[in-house]
Amino acid sequence: MKKSNTNAYIALAMVSFFWGTTYLASSVGVRHMHGLMLAGLRQTAAGIILISYFLLKGYRLPDKIVLSRLFVIGVMMLCLSNGLITWAMQYIPSGLCAIVVATVPIWITIFSYFMVQRTRLSPLLIIGMIIGLLGVAGIFYNYLSSLTNPAFRLGIFLTLIACISWAIGSVLTARWALKVNFLYGAGFQMFFSGIVMLITVSLMGYSISASSMNIELWESLLYLVFIGSIVGYSSYVFALNNLPTSLASVYAYINPIVAVTLGWLILKEQLNWTTALSCLVTLAGVYMVNVSVNKNKRKYEHSN
Repeated sequence: MKKSNTNAYIALAMVSFFWGTTYLASSVGVRHMHGLMLAGLRQTAAGIILISYFLLKGYRLPDKIVLSRLFVIGVMMLCLSNGLITWAMQYIPSGLCAIVVATVPIWITIFSYFMVQRTRLSPLLIIGMIIGLLGVAGIFYNYLSSLTNPAFRLGIFLTLIACISWAIGSVLTARWALKVNFLYGAGFQMFFSGIVMLITVSLMGYSISASSMNIELWESLLYLVFIGSIVGYSSYVFALNNLPTSLASVYAYINPIVAVTLGWLILKEQLNWTTALSCLVTLAGVYMVNVSVNKNKRKYEHSN
């Protein structure tokens, strides 16, 4: 096996595990700070570090058009997605949030169909979408009583908006195909989204208090900045550029399992056979959707 492939598999393993742990870190952080504030600080700090690194290496600032598109993608994928997910974890279990987020490929397929018109609605794709959504419905069966709680409903609503925003941002990323280093571009996306979130949460009347900045919050924030954003995203980009897309997407099936397991072990979140089975059903549906989409991509590429 080539060294680059070996490193790519290591990077994929890191993404698969560490991105799953960020749900736990976020759940701990929102105990002490508003979710948008936590996500805003995380993305701003990570963005500054990445941008500074590339500027010191001699990279020039992207032109205005590229920067404007990086701003839009950053707001869609990090502010309206990561930010809302972090906020949602103030109200719903981290494991439940991770499972709902696992349906993102289904949302991407839906928006690709309307925005790009390259996705053929094959039987496998339709069946996969139905199975994935049935799995989510099974998970919610355990939380029927919680749905009467307005805070719980808000958490679910924020998570669904986050999934849709990530999907639209992903479609725009593929559609625009910006000619900028992936990590350099990600740095600007993180920075722009972080500033937007910090301004938004300040307008909502929240601020950083000295009493909230305890050891537990610092551990959560530093973990999210360095492990979640910098190490995690860098590993993901490396794996994506050195492995087939279908293989690199394996992380999406492992992240929810890691998040659910850690939520159960450390945060004492609910986990029973119904939840576990529904989680597997959801991931099976998402897998079928990904298989169908990848087949369609290969056919499209060969026809062109």
